[in-house]
Amino acid sequence: MLASRIVIGFVACGLVSVVAAPDVARAQAKLDAQYTATLAGLPIGSGNWVIEFGDTNYSAAANGTTTGLLRAFTGGQGTTAARGTLSGSRAMSSIYAATISTRRKSDEIRLTIANGSVKDFKVDPPQDDDPERVPLTEANRQNVLDPMTASMVRVLGNGDLLTPDACQRKLSVFDGRMRYDLDLAFKRMDKVKAEKGYAGPVVVCAIYFEPVAGHIPTRTAIRYMTNLRDMEVWLAPVAGTRMLVPFRAQGPTPVGEAVLEATQFVSLPLPTKAAVTTSPKTE
Repeated sequence: MLASRIVIGFVACGLVSVVAAPDVARAQAKLDAQYTATLAGLPIGSGNWVIEFGDTNYSAAANGTTTGLLRAFTGGQGTTAARGTLSGSRAMSSIYAATISTRRKSDEIRLTIANGSVKDFKVDPPQDDDPERVPLTEANRQNVLDPMTASMVRVLGNGDLLTPDACQRKLSVFDGRMRYDLDLAFKRMDKVKAEKGYAGPVVVCAIYFEPVAGHIPTRTAIRYMTNLRDMEVWLAPVAGTRMLVPFRAQGPTPVGEAVLEATQFVSLPLPTKAAVTTSPKTE
């Protein structure tokens, strides 16, 4: 299900469910969002996403499980965690880890990234040596983001966050096995209303997938994804920050539309800790 993996990011095993993130020094804001995932209108997962943003860094973690018929067939669950820095017009990856398990197999990824360059990575099971696979080079591991960090959009300045310009960007992503680009383009403005939390405008971006390395060009899933023109992500603001994150993501698959949508989207700016002062003792 490569389409849902790319469009929804965390939905490789059916959903993303993100648990409380590690502490961030001088946290500025916190997002607590719950999502449901569906495929062809049928529920396949549910969970929550929590991110904390500091002055210059962020952290997030994920822990999800499949539901409904998909759980009956696969029993899938997964965890994802990412930490990084906020620099210029984007978030920058530092550490990324993901584990996806089903009854039949498990998949683990670990990445260490510094200034956009992959310093170390481990995948289990390792990539096969199919002769048709486009080889990953050192250059393919430069100026990249991990899949979770790529879902966070930072908007510079002090004007409106939700503008067409928020979509105009190209994201270079490395997931441990494949290097690909995601081209975002403005599609429209829309409105959303969560059952709890955010209700208001979102900016909707089209997503175009372009494989670079680590893939087998003749694979049906790769050709299908490359030709897709109907993938999109709906970005909503995180209060107290200049960050936009997905409220909804969707895209077609060979068996129906894959959709990840927030039912709860609560973001709050966090108060900074006041300095503690001590009055001098008097005799």
